[in-house]
Parts: sequence; C-alpha cells; structure tokens
Amino acid sequence: MINKQVSSVEAAVSKIYDGATVMIGGFGEAGSPIELIHGLIDQGAKNLTVINNNTGSGHVGLAALIENKRVAKMICSFPKSANSLVFPNLYRKNEIELELVPQGTLAERIRAGGAGVPAFYTATSVGTPLADGKEVRNINGRDYVLEYGLTADFALIKCLKADRYGNLIYNKTARNFAPIMAMAAENTIVQTKEFVSIGDIDPEVVVTPGVFVDQVVIISNPLLESVLVSAGEVYP
Repeated sequence: MINKQVSSVEAAVSKIYDGATVMIGGFGEAGSPIELIHGLIDQGAKNLTVINNNTGSGHVGLAALIENKRVAKMICSFPKSANSLVFPNLYRKNEIELELVPQGTLAERIRAGGAGVPAFYTATSVGTPLADGKEVRNINGRDYVLEYGLTADFALIKCLKADRYGNLIYNKTARNFAPIMAMAAENTIVQTKEFVSIGDIDPEVVVTPGVFVDQVVIISNPLLESVLVSAGEVYP
C-alpha cells in the first residue's frame, strides 16, 4: 500500500547530500517551507545549489540556510529585497555565487526541466548583461536568447492538504513555484498543514499529482516568515 507520509522533518530531509541541487518553493513568505529548511540546516548538508525566487528574509528560513554557509550558489530572480540581509553581505564578500534569472524565465526553465524540454528561446534579457555568453538566434526578425531547463536533486515545498498517495492542493497563491518544482526534481519532499484520507481531495482539484511526490510530513501549525522576522528570530 502506497503511503508517502514520513514521521518527522528529520526523516524527510535525511537523504539530502552535500553538493545537491535543491529547489525551494515560495514567493517570499507565501509557500515557503520554513520547517523543512530549518530541518535541512540541522541535517548539515553543505555546498548546495539552491533554486528559489529570492534569497530569504531576516535570519530564518532560506536566509538562515545561507547564513549557516550551507549554500554555495543561488539561482534566483530577487537576490535583494527589503529584509534580505544575509545574501547581499556574503555576495559582496565573494562568499556565495549568484545566477540571476528573470522571474518569468526562471519559472519557464523549471517548467521545461520538469517537462523534459532541454532548452528554449526567449526574448527576455536580449541586449542585457544576462544574455552575455549565451546563444542568440534571430527568429522572424526578432532576437531570442537560448535558456536551459532546470532540474534538481531535491525539491522542498509546502502545501495545504495532502493524502497518503502524495496528491497535493495549495493555499491560493502559496502554490507559486511548488507544482513545477515537484515535476522538475528527482525527489520531492512536502510539508503539509493537513493530511487527509484518500478521496477527501476531489481529483478534479488536485494540483500536484502524487506521482511527482516522494515524501510528505505533517506540519499542522507552520511557522510564518514575517512573524519570525518581525520578532527578530535567528535560526538556529
């Protein structure tokens, strides 16, 4: 009988290894799997390449993973935002690598990776430093830059409800990158607020089918990044 539930965060992240590429869901706070990220800090994997929309806030979640020197490279769209204190400081000191990707291109690179599309052309970044060194092709009189699909060894995502097969639904915009990251990763690890019985999620509204999910851990009262940052929390 298929049951993808695991007993703890520690068990869920235990197989993430040094040098792995890890996609982490979230658009700022929305959909950020704080508990899984903190579990990864405790687990100790290092030299990670992390793919995310941004670089975290304050000294918790993704920012804490970076601050604890576990991340060698960030692939993201927004390396600097209002409360991103850690990454800019390390980047200025050449202690972390950055691959800057426009947000729409980032989403499509992840989607393409999950769909088995190795590369695609986009007009975004034409004529900018982000196109330097990349193939440019003129199609019907317009220049396009070649971008490659992104895949990962692991994805850490957050959902609203899951069943034992790993079928997922999300809380509104908290879904953001999670569905495509689940498709693009070899191993998808999910924290869910609710774990429900088979049939309790209408098949017509399933967003991420269980075929893309490997492990699910229940976090009934997930932490909120904004609350932790406002309180001045530091992890660990």
